[in-house]
Amino acid sequence: MWKLTRPDNKHDKLTRDNLLDLQDHRLVRIELVREDQRQVWVLTKRGHGEAKRLLEPKGIRVSALREEKYDPVTGKLLGASYDDHAAAVTSTAAELHRAGIGHRLGFQTEIGHRLADGYVQRADLVVRAPEAGVPVMLLEIDRRTEDAHDLVAKLRRYWEWGRLLPRDAAKRTVDLVRSRPDASEDVDHEQRLWRRVYPPTGREGLVPLAFVFADTTEAKVANTVAMLEKAGHRYWAPRRYDTLYPKAVTARDYRQAVPVVVTTLEQLQEHGVGAAVWRRLGRTGEQTLTDALENPDGHALFRAQEARADAADQRRRAAQREARRPVCKRCGRKFTDERWEEVTVHRTAVRAGDKSVCGPCRADDVAREEAARIEAAAPPEPQDGPEPDRDRGWFRRRT
Repeated sequence: MWKLTRPDNKHDKLTRDNLLDLQDHRLVRIELVREDQRQVWVLTKRGHGEAKRLLEPKGIRVSALREEKYDPVTGKLLGASYDDHAAAVTSTAAELHRAGIGHRLGFQTEIGHRLADGYVQRADLVVRAPEAGVPVMLLEIDRRTEDAHDLVAKLRRYWEWGRLLPRDAAKRTVDLVRSRPDASEDVDHEQRLWRRVYPPTGREGLVPLAFVFADTTEAKVANTVAMLEKAGHRYWAPRRYDTLYPKAVTARDYRQAVPVVVTTLEQLQEHGVGAAVWRRLGRTGEQTLTDALENPDGHALFRAQEARADAADQRRRAAQREARRPVCKRCGRKFTDERWEEVTVHRTAVRAGDKSVCGPCRADDVAREEAARIEAAAPPEPQDGPEPDRDRGWFRRRT
């Protein structure tokens, strides 16, 4: 706890003194003492009530009250179900806080996410640290007490929760989703339930999920991660974009996927949260947390690749069109767009004249035809000699 409240202190004396003072006021109590002599402290009923009054108006959820339960025979305080896992959750929060990810009141534990069938999936830890590039992230802390298939089921439930609509969703949207199973993919994230609960992530996809393994072996972690990748592929994996240029676009569509990263508590404690200790499902190697959450092959790459492919396609079409452009059989010049359209469009082709000649040559033809018409319509030139005087019936000489 002192790593979370006083991360810069090398010793926990100040935190212990504060806890002892709170204990004197009956606000906290010792739940149990672990084998390494570290103590697990919890709030008393009185302390829980004061914490709710202090924190809940600020939007901070307080964990459920740990009631004191005693063995009916020995009278010993029972608290074994709270120790190791709770300590791992707190240690993870402490490591995140020490790395500058999340402030002390930016962590919440046991946050419920209710599904359509009424099942509530509770996240061990929720952190909000927009200033560190992590607006929101859900964390599941696993001490390998759960089967790998159980973790896949958790991933599936978070994916399903991210696709839910709020109760007051527009009727048209609700009818669309009910009409076909995949229609929810066409609903913008702004219209989904999760955006009422959490801020935008700043990246494509649903709320990111982190699995932090503690007190286990590397082999077990590797086997679990392999199972998550294989059995949970539908929920974390991106898809191909539906594009007109499938060969030119290699980007992936992450909009319907849950970004999943994994690490171990031991790595966080040894190297720090800011080190390259996070692995994104579907990738090889380890990265920093923000790099692991980024999608360099996502929507930004898609826009760039599609723009390049579209430009290349337009150039190809233009070259093909240019290759088909007619050439004047008289002067050898290529047709202009206007002349090409004139000889091919039905409404103008009947008046286009000789379709094998270009515009200037056609203009020359028109000029010659006009000159010939004018010449044909002109009166004949008068002849020399006497003209008959039609009125008097005799000839008179032209002067």
